[in-house]
Amino acid sequence: MRTFQVARTLMVAALTAAAAAVSVVNGPVAAAVSCPDVEVVFARGTADRAGLGWAGKAFVDSLKWKLLGKRVSAYAVDYPASWNFSKSTSAGAVDANKHVQYIAGMCPDTKIVLGGMSQGAGVIDLITIGNRTIWFFRPAPLPDSMVDHVAAIAVFGNPSRDVSTLGPLTQISPLYGDRAIDLCANGDPYCSDGINFFAHFSYRWNGMINDAATFTAGRVLGVDS
Repeated sequence: MRTFQVARTLMVAALTAAAAAVSVVNGPVAAAVSCPDVEVVFARGTADRAGLGWAGKAFVDSLKWKLLGKRVSAYAVDYPASWNFSKSTSAGAVDANKHVQYIAGMCPDTKIVLGGMSQGAGVIDLITIGNRTIWFFRPAPLPDSMVDHVAAIAVFGNPSRDVSTLGPLTQISPLYGDRAIDLCANGDPYCSDGINFFAHFSYRWNGMINDAATFTAGRVLGVDS
């Protein structure tokens, strides 16, 4: 009788553990299918601390206000944002590319917004201008199938504008140019022939982040911005 009781106790314990394991497995699966209406993929500028950066945070905050009622989430491109531009920018492009494809696969109805500041704008350039090389940067072009998932692009202080053979993203991206806004502050030496270094940090108060958020919201909602 004692042996039977021990066996019964062990069987109950095993069944309880199995039930707990099932609940643990099912929990994350249920959470994984909860997709946002909009996913912002933003690459911060050089030397900004890890995360969205000051421009990315301001842009996402502004966009959320313009899209009240919609679930807007943000992903900070995981890359060094260091002064070693060739390795850093290329690494950012690879990470951004992977995340865009991941979201498109997991959440096909989510509208993706791409954004970047300064070097981060270069990251977005590398995934949206096709399979072309910019100086020593390695391109990581998005598959053409991603076009229908990307609703809008907003970049600030984009270095490609300051190169005679290139230009703003609106002109150099054959697939995404018509859904992009490429903003350069007056005098910003990183995206123009200006010499006002402080202009590179003026986007937060010069109205351009708000302009970009307005444009982006219009694209997301399918109305003229």
